[in-house]
This record gives sequence, structure tokens and C-alpha cells, in this order.
Amino acid sequence: MIDFFIGCTYFGVALTIGAYLIGLLIKDKLMFAIFNPMLIAIILIIVVLVLLKIPYDTYYDSTTIINYLLTPSTICLAVPLYEKLEILKGNIKAILIGILSGIATCMLSIFLVGKIFSLSQQEFVTFLPKSLTTAIGMAISEELGGVVAISVAVIMITGITGSIIADFTFRLFNIHEPVAKGLALGTASHVIGTTKAIEYGKVESAVSSLSIAVTGLLTVIIAPIVANLYV
Repeated sequence: MIDFFIGCTYFGVALTIGAYLIGLLIKDKLMFAIFNPMLIAIILIIVVLVLLKIPYDTYYDSTTIINYLLTPSTICLAVPLYEKLEILKGNIKAILIGILSGIATCMLSIFLVGKIFSLSQQEFVTFLPKSLTTAIGMAISEELGGVVAISVAVIMITGITGSIIADFTFRLFNIHEPVAKGLALGTASHVIGTTKAIEYGKVESAVSSLSIAVTGLLTVIIAPIVANLYV
């Protein structure tokens, strides 16, 4: 019976969606930030694959449709962006400065970590796109010669961590401005951060969506320059 399900074309899709729905249920019941649906889903999927001794390649091949929809789903984040276009226009300077500051902080922190731990060029560029959405991050990592699989893992960890610590961080620094919250989540934690921004409100969601796009665009330009400076 297990072999039958594993051999099913959509086994990976069913497992992924089921694990995420369980994650949402646990989050709604326990109401703690640490119980992030994405994190819970990842843990559940790993447990199932290990217990049933399912090769990762088998699981990956059966999730092709999810990977295919990754980019279109990211583009859908433009909907709240359009709905709050006037608010974005009124805060354009603050938004651009915030995004540029976020990119600079990200690049500088990775550069310093790379130097402190003596990372190789390949390892450095692997970590470079950590705050980008997966579709863009994978492309940059591959283009610069990084290890794409590790880049994806780092991107996921960054997004989940940002989503988990968002509430605590905003309380700690007394941040209540919706635009500031959206900027922080979108610039630092990409799409996963934006799912958290959606919980706060439409303004946060719109600004976070804009931050993802602008951060990705600027990083595509800046990343190769930073990579060449790392010697």
C-alpha cells in the first residue's frame, strides 16, 4: 500500500499540502509564533520521508507542479500592492531608503560572516541571496556559482526565522507603523515574511510585496558586484 502511494504522481503534492494544513491547524490552536506552519510542514515532511525511507528525489519529482507554480504565486502578491498603490506613492522615499538599508545590511552581514569564518567564494555566493524569494534566489545562486540546494535551505530558514521573531522584534523596538512593518518583513524575509505581514493588515502586506520585488531587482544588480569584491 505504501509503495502504491509513493508511486502516485501527486504523492509529494498531497504530502506537502497536508503537512502545511496540519501546520496551520497547530498554529491556530496553540497561538505561538514558534509554531510557524512552514516550519511544522518541513519537519513533518522530513519525518515521513525518513520513516517510510522515501528518497528525496522521489519526493521532489512528485512536487513538480508546486515548483512550477512558485513563480506565478509570487506574482499574485501584486494584488495587495495594487490595492494600496496610493499609500505606497505617498511613502515612496521612506520605502526606497528602507529597502536599500535592508539590502546593505544583508550584504554586509554576509560579507563579515564570510570573512570571519573564512568561507570560500562558492560558499559566500551560496549565502548571498538569503533574503530573496526562492525563485530569484535560486537564479542568482546558480548564476554566481553557488550551491543552489543550500541557497534554498538558507532562504527558507531566513524567511521562517523572520516570521517567527517578527512580533517580538516589533514589540522590542516599539514599531507600530504599518509601512515599517511591511518593509522589514518583505526586505528581510521575502515571501514567508509577507505571509506574516498579511496577518497584520493590507498596508503591511502591500508594502511587503513591493519590498520583495524591489529587493529582488536591486539584488540582481548588486550581488555580482559584492561577489567580485569578496576575495
